[in-house]
Amino acid sequence: MARLKNGIAMMDEGIERVSQIIPELPAVEARLSRLMLMVGSSMEEGLESKLKPHKLNHSEFLTLMILYSRPEGSSTPGELCEFATQGATNMTRIGNALVKRGLITRGASKEDRRRVLIRITAAGQRLVQQMLPPMFPRIHGMFAGFSDTDKRQLSHLLRKLADNLDQLSEAPPP
Repeated sequence: MARLKNGIAMMDEGIERVSQIIPELPAVEARLSRLMLMVGSSMEEGLESKLKPHKLNHSEFLTLMILYSRPEGSSTPGELCEFATQGATNMTRIGNALVKRGLITRGASKEDRRRVLIRITAAGQRLVQQMLPPMFPRIHGMFAGFSDTDKRQLSHLLRKLADNLDQLSEAPPP
């Protein structure tokens, strides 16, 4: 039996046992939460294996992808922290590693010299263009058997969950 499938079976059994002991356990929601974490972890492992030959970690790759997708290939450190969900200290470390490899530059904005601008270099763009196509088969494979409607519904539901999580993080503690 596949590792993820086996883990899901164990999770189902465990949640069933706990809900017998604690009947008020929101079992369906607990199962969905754990399932998303397990699937996400497996997706992360797959991505990390694709990044390893390029000596990148997920945070560095995400930073490159954000810059690659931005107009003019640039962003500010604050925007990168927000988009990559990284703290300033970790984003500085990520930036230092990418600058050292020549994949990004850091400098003052032409419009406002006090503002730092981070820009993807031509080498960074080439690396992204080299790395992405080999990842496509895995992405397609992850969604094999999903109809276009399934994918739209999953996207809608995950965005709805994200909105709920945002609201929970903004709510005052009980």
